[in-house]
Amino acid sequence: MNGTNHLPDWEKLVGGALYKRSATQVRNCLPGKYSDGGGLWLHKRPDGGGQWSLRVTVHGRRRETGLGSLRDVGLKEARHAAEKWRAMVRDGKDPIKERERLRHEAARAVPSLANVAAEAFQARKAELKDDGKACRWMSPLEIHILPKLGGVPVEEIDQRDIRSALDPIWHTKSSTADKAPGRLRIVLHYAAALGHEVDLQAPDKARALLGKSRHVVQHVPAITWSDVPGFYASLASPTITHLALRLLILTAGTRSRPIRFCHFDQIEGDVWTVPGELMKSRKGKAADFRVPLSAEALRVIDLAQPLSRDGYLFPSVRKGVISDATMSRLMERRGLEARPHGFRSSFRTWCDEAVEFPHEVKETAIAHVVGSSVERSYRRTDYLEQRRVLMERWAEHLSSRM
Repeated sequence: MNGTNHLPDWEKLVGGALYKRSATQVRNCLPGKYSDGGGLWLHKRPDGGGQWSLRVTVHGRRRETGLGSLRDVGLKEARHAAEKWRAMVRDGKDPIKERERLRHEAARAVPSLANVAAEAFQARKAELKDDGKACRWMSPLEIHILPKLGGVPVEEIDQRDIRSALDPIWHTKSSTADKAPGRLRIVLHYAAALGHEVDLQAPDKARALLGKSRHVVQHVPAITWSDVPGFYASLASPTITHLALRLLILTAGTRSRPIRFCHFDQIEGDVWTVPGELMKSRKGKAADFRVPLSAEALRVIDLAQPLSRDGYLFPSVRKGVISDATMSRLMERRGLEARPHGFRSSFRTWCDEAVEFPHEVKETAIAHVVGSSVERSYRRTDYLEQRRVLMERWAEHLSSRM
């Protein structure tokens, strides 16, 4: 069987007569380039593999388009594909541009998972806090799903694909891995609403294939409530970081975001009203939350006033407010495992072990939702007066070492 070096020049360019090779010759030929005629060529590689291509002339331009690998496409299939593209050339169509056009049409007809995920996120943003930025709604998909499956047509996604994407982290990053199937379920429901044929059960089937995670949830480390006064006393310097951390502890471990964005306009008398957009919420926008300020908390706020900028109690050195990590780094530098969020646990344990207050008051103090939706619809109180007493008791406990 001859290679290109043994073919006439005219045959190298246009391929000559059709169907010049047999399947046996194709299978056994040595490395080289071989023409089957009509512009159909086989490039046989030294490793035994090969590639089919079609060479044609359209509008006076030489064009070459791939028809697939020898492993996947046999001689008969290659000839059939070549005839299809030659027919397009006879109609004056460029096979390369036509293939690209068909690819774009297919992509529009069945969008990729990445495109549908982006649309689903845009449609859902209004329900999410800070348009989904604060809770990083897309992160589980962007980190663990889309790098592997983003280009796959959404209708082709199945449980095996999802299992393959999540398997590397299923037992090591349980919290993140657990969110990804939930986000993906929302995306697939959105695709179904668009009219695409998708398997809505695929995320749940993937969970079944992955099995139960062996990952042990690690709670945020906290300082024991009896040791918190000693740590509080160590924050004696009137720096922005010390004052921010003191106010966080005094307000029952209010989360970092409300503390960082605390503004004088939110404070009236001894009540700090945290705007809903700064509160954590799993379902849509949260309601504003009133925080009773103890005498010690008001003193901390007075100390912060000279350091404030643009009304914010705890500004950063350059612009805006202190970063999310500022208070955590202070504790880290001191060699503590505990982090600011852990003071919520310290306070809640103190409530159970050191004082007598109703369960609803203690839970409301850390902004937890109490009772069923029916109960909450009839209960029109946030226990502000009772929480005011509770927070004074907590402040007295914190100040006991000062």
